Amino acid sequence: MRKMNHPAIDDIALSQVLHALSDPVRLDVVRTLARDGVASCSALDGGRPKSSMSHHFRVLRESGLVRTQTDGPAHMNELRREEMDRRFPGLLGAVLGAPAD
Repeated sequence: MRKMNHPAIDDIALSQVLHALSDPVRLDVVRTLARDGVASCSALDGGRPKSSMSHHFRVLRESGLVRTQTDGPAHMNELRREEMDRRFPGLLGAVLGAPAD
């Protein structure tokens, strides 16, 4: 199984984070992780096709929002909340505090 790449927190650009959060599916994943903590990809897919969710998780990882680790056959995801709060203070709090569509 291939290793997941995660950017260093200092290499993350605000534009990448905003792009990742602009999609309703990815925003839902971030909200769920903020509420529940760690979750598997299958627990977060909402019945969507695996290929679509693979794309969404890649965007979330590359933006620095999510860390994915392999746990046997499952991929476990967690929000990089503390790191994001240090890099962009208040951003996730504002996004997560906004009413859902």
